[in-house]
Amino acid sequence: MMKSVVLAPDSFKGSLSAQEVALALQEGIRRVWPDIETVMLPVSDGGEGFLENMKVASQAEMVELEASDPLGRRIKTGYLLMHEGQTALIEMARVSGLTLIDEQERNPLYTSTYGTGELIRDALDRGVRELVIGIGGSATNDGGLGMAMALGVRFFDSAGKELGLGGKELNRLAKVDMSGLHTGINESKITVACDVDNPLYGPNGAAYVYGPQKGATKEIVRELDQGLMILADVIKRDLARDVADLPGAGAAGGLGAGLMAFLNAELKSGISVVLEALRAEEVFSRASLIVTGEGRIDGQTLHGKVPIGVARAAKKYRKPVIAVAGGLGNNLEPLYMEGIDGLMSIVSEPMSLDEAMQKARVLVADAAERVARLLLVGRYLS
Repeated sequence: MMKSVVLAPDSFKGSLSAQEVALALQEGIRRVWPDIETVMLPVSDGGEGFLENMKVASQAEMVELEASDPLGRRIKTGYLLMHEGQTALIEMARVSGLTLIDEQERNPLYTSTYGTGELIRDALDRGVRELVIGIGGSATNDGGLGMAMALGVRFFDSAGKELGLGGKELNRLAKVDMSGLHTGINESKITVACDVDNPLYGPNGAAYVYGPQKGATKEIVRELDQGLMILADVIKRDLARDVADLPGAGAAGGLGAGLMAFLNAELKSGISVVLEALRAEEVFSRASLIVTGEGRIDGQTLHGKVPIGVARAAKKYRKPVIAVAGGLGNNLEPLYMEGIDGLMSIVSEPMSLDEAMQKARVLVADAAERVARLLLVGRYLS
């Protein structure tokens, strides 16, 4: 007998938030089972929307404060406290993100992660010693220098002059002084939710892959890449840590490398971090069915996307998993081997992408109803 359904989708980008998808799934399922218990657990992979989803799913407390945006302007921002104030959830995009600055202002030579460091510092000052940081959607390419400066780390050039903020400063870097680092760091566990595996520099590094979307010209990309190479060399010499080629070092303009080098943070798959922070496996273990989903499901879903992360966690408890998608692509067979038991597209007739996005809420609800009716048939057969 179907007792409870956990609704754990990602957003349908450009159309519905993860919470809106979960609500639409609930509507469709309750057309078939009006009294069924549903547990809302909208999730993300650590990028934009990370905090919003976590707040909905965990009923965490929002801490509001002022901090520096990517260009140093003071803005109202915040982070979440959960587990009775023991864990802080920080979304760097809310303070150092690309959407916070106008298109004509975008230039990673001048943008900084200082505000992200201010949020970390505030949490540490409150006594928090477990931090989860989502690092998608940055406007920066400073290797985490600004973040580290906000926490007491000092950086100097070859003449002993202290560095300023922005990616342009990386090429002057000659020495790191960790003596002023916030004392709470050494007592803390810091986990980073990261959904990319780029190295710090080179053709697949932070500057070349993500710099242009942050406003970098070809010349600026080359300058930033050179600076990140210098950063890696100085970190290796002064801190005895080789972060250049670690997967995720290039995430968020090198913030991934900075968090690992200066704060001893651990980078993990974004969806794994989110599910762990939400204690999702406890929820899955009590469910009869888990329904997940995202805008498109195809062979790339295997590489750390929300549906496969949910499915792998649910399969530890032998729970059935259905994934609802805006569209289905090719090479889906491996998904069945990894824990997704069924797939359902929301598109019920020929339509354009724009039309599907406009009607997404209704289409998701209708797809969820079809899922529930098919499950009814299965119950009769059994």
